[in-house]
Amino acid sequence: MNKIVVSGSLVYDRIMDFPGKFSDHILPEKIHILNVSFTINKLKESFGGTAGNIAYNLSLLGEKPIVLGMGGTDFFKYEKWLIKQKIDISRIKKSKKDLTAGAYIITDQADNQITGFYPGPLEKNYCRVAKKIKNVKIAIVSPDAKARMLEYVKIYKKSNIPYIFDPGQQIINFFKKELREAIAGSKVLIGNDYEIQLILKKLNINLARLKKITEILVITKGANGSEIYSNSKIIKIPSAKPKNTSDPTGAGDAYRAGLIKGLVEGWPLEKIGRLASLAAVYTVEKYGTQTHRFAWKELKRRYQENFKEEL
Repeated sequence: MNKIVVSGSLVYDRIMDFPGKFSDHILPEKIHILNVSFTINKLKESFGGTAGNIAYNLSLLGEKPIVLGMGGTDFFKYEKWLIKQKIDISRIKKSKKDLTAGAYIITDQADNQITGFYPGPLEKNYCRVAKKIKNVKIAIVSPDAKARMLEYVKIYKKSNIPYIFDPGQQIINFFKKELREAIAGSKVLIGNDYEIQLILKKLNINLARLKKITEILVITKGANGSEIYSNSKIIKIPSAKPKNTSDPTGAGDAYRAGLIKGLVEGWPLEKIGRLASLAAVYTVEKYGTQTHRFAWKELKRRYQENFKEEL
């Protein structure tokens, strides 16, 4: 089994449904003294966060990833779930005073959302645990506290560990120099088309230049598939066909798991991209980010249906 290290956030997603419209209860002329309360009719708690989602999908793909992340005093439910999925949680540290990260999302009937996010424990010295892991095949640095992301990059570079840099929603918090140093020397830089544009703007460079400072550049485009740039080549990956589009949340993390699986297996980039595209579809078909399941037999069948070749 390949030794894969996944760092990022571990989050309780608490999703609430409001049976009305926010606009009916917010007075624009009184926005400066806003004071509203919404009574919800549905509350769902689920396991989420970048590290948890990527690791979950890797477990479905037959891997036992090592997760680096911080839990809180209420982490016991999530911990039990990860153990059940055969994910290595031995390096996860639990704070004795802070709660686990939480996303509190209220959605109204018009699909508008109000979200509050609590980042969880922010211990700076935690990253040292990464130095003790040996013989790592590949690591991914996914969105987390910026200081931790930068420390992981520093450790992986010093240890010559190939890493995927996945800055995601943290891009806006990086200074230009920090972002460039994290990308330079990475095995893979991945982001959706909007995130890559943010990176280009922040670094003040064009796409041709960005392709030269990472070995592989992956740009995901949702229903329009993805593009993989390597060795002056562009590989266009079509999106796989979902049975339904219940909830796109977490599809990007599933894509990353497929990407990692293909890389550690040493497959051609075309095949890697198609597996990643297919893995993402399963998340779209289920409400929540760790509620879907698949087995290799079914995966191979759907791969053949979508791409007209064997996996």
